[in-house]
Amino acid sequence: MNSTIFTSTTSLWPPSSFFPCKTMQDLKQLHAQMIKTAQIRDPLAAAELLRFSAVSDHRDLDYARKIFRSMHRPNCFSYNTLIRALSESNDPCDALLVFIEMVEDCSVEPNCFTFPSVFKACGRAERLREGRQVHGLAVKFGLDSDEFVVSNVVRMYLSCGVMEDAHRLFYRRVFVDGCDGIRDKKRRVDGDVVLWNVMIDGYVRIGELEVARNLFDEMPQRSVVSWNVMIAGYAQSGHFKEAVEVFREMQMAEVPPNYVTLVSVLPAMSRLGALELGKWVHLYAVRNNIGVDDVLGSALIDMYAKCGSIEKALQVFEGLPKRNVVTWSTIIAGLAMHGRAKDTLDHFEDMERAGVMPSDVTYIGLLSACSHAGLVNEGRWFFDHMVRVSGLEPRIEHYGCMVDLLGRAGLLEESEELILNMPIKPDDVIWKALLGACKMHGNVEMGKRVAEHLMELAPHDSGSYVALSNIYASLGNWEGVAKVRLMMKEMDVRKDPGCSWIELDGVIHEFLVEDDSHPKSKKIHSMLQEMSRNLILVGYRPNTTQVLTNMDEEDKESSLNYHSEKIAIAFGLISTQPQTPLRITKNLRICEDCHSSIKLISKIYKRKIIVRDRKRFHHFVNGSCSCMDYW
Repeated sequence: MNSTIFTSTTSLWPPSSFFPCKTMQDLKQLHAQMIKTAQIRDPLAAAELLRFSAVSDHRDLDYARKIFRSMHRPNCFSYNTLIRALSESNDPCDALLVFIEMVEDCSVEPNCFTFPSVFKACGRAERLREGRQVHGLAVKFGLDSDEFVVSNVVRMYLSCGVMEDAHRLFYRRVFVDGCDGIRDKKRRVDGDVVLWNVMIDGYVRIGELEVARNLFDEMPQRSVVSWNVMIAGYAQSGHFKEAVEVFREMQMAEVPPNYVTLVSVLPAMSRLGALELGKWVHLYAVRNNIGVDDVLGSALIDMYAKCGSIEKALQVFEGLPKRNVVTWSTIIAGLAMHGRAKDTLDHFEDMERAGVMPSDVTYIGLLSACSHAGLVNEGRWFFDHMVRVSGLEPRIEHYGCMVDLLGRAGLLEESEELILNMPIKPDDVIWKALLGACKMHGNVEMGKRVAEHLMELAPHDSGSYVALSNIYASLGNWEGVAKVRLMMKEMDVRKDPGCSWIELDGVIHEFLVEDDSHPKSKKIHSMLQEMSRNLILVGYRPNTTQVLTNMDEEDKESSLNYHSEKIAIAFGLISTQPQTPLRITKNLRICEDCHSSIKLISKIYKRKIIVRDRKRFHHFVNGSCSCMDYW
């Protein structure tokens, strides 16, 4: 390679550390001045101009191309700079075109920094054929053993869905070439860790979590990235307990979490209601100077809100140095979930006064708040405001909120009419909202019609069968219940079991209906019996319409005592000090009997009990609930 393209014996340009431009406008003015004074022929000056316009925060790729085309003899650094920028652009194929020019340029040769960007472009564009050709060139140039190049070749094959090729390269690199006598062992180990991470991430992306976990467990050495990939993979695929478990293993391995770790694991903690772990994450961020920006701040707000501590969520929100539409939308959704409709609407007004434009997610929170509080007129106003003022197109979620709002308020015909006249096809969630309203208001005829439609739309979803069975059971129509159960058996449809979680000292305890598998099951059973006796003493009468089986009244009453949320509460009562608040998370909507009995339990045992069901939060205090019995 000609060395004169890298240096200038009469360089008129200072080093990059003294580069004076802060914006593209500064650069364009300086570029014009350099053209006048012929400084643009200085290769170092031209390369620095290209670097600023291509990869800085103020980058302008069109202008970077102009600078590149005006360069007398672009060197390898200049080619690499432009290829890298284009590989990350909206049209990564442009990087391949520049790479072809580079290969055809006899005065410059691709190096170990060139190929990773080219492989990235092939992977992002899913151009497997070109990727294979570039792989061949890397071998030709003797770079197929460079760890940075190899990891990007593997990532390219993974992006293109060619798992066999990716795995073959990975296996050869780690288990075959890894046995050779490389001098720089530390560099080799670090490179191999990157390669392991790439493979694990590839399997996570295609949903092969078991394979990814097996590779993770086999890793001879892990970096913080390795842990982050597994935590994020589990959390994003709905395996929340597994995500938290890996996070705990990370702590036991004494690997310090970083910003990405915290952002990845907080959503899993949110879904599980793991407040104590979430508090630990927040404290860790503060003590280790991990900045709580809008992204981490939104994750913390969401965690606190979904774990039942809305006041702490508000504290985090108020303490953010900068708020954007995401942070505003998160606190609005959190307040709505807790039934604090007035605070939700007040925050929306504050958001508008702050000059932050609401997003479609913001309106989902607002409409949800109106639904939980029965604010029909306000909900209609916000739906109209979203379309007419904010210019947003309603999504299926917005229509779902409106159907729920109208249905809960007893406006069943209007709710059904809205579904039938929607400009987009209604999904099963919307029909389920109407079916739930039919049950709530005892409209059997509409309920049957909606349920039949749902069974056609989602024949293997248990929700519609259970809702229709609920309607029949509440009316004592056991023949109808039996008919629905027979249909479920014939279709092999199984009801989702009720499941509740409670976190104590950072450990999550899970309970199913009539669960006796816990180590403290005998003590829990004794507490359940005590709770039942105390409830009867204060006038509680079981609501046996919630039992979907035709059995003796006494057996129905007994079965109600063993709902999962009651078992979790009993465990909480025997495991915590008096007056300690209990926080329960449930996977289904809380039933009417549990709702009425937990109100009384909160008064009998002088406990604040916070229950998050599938729809919202219920704060039970001294015999009353925050939902005001409207849920």
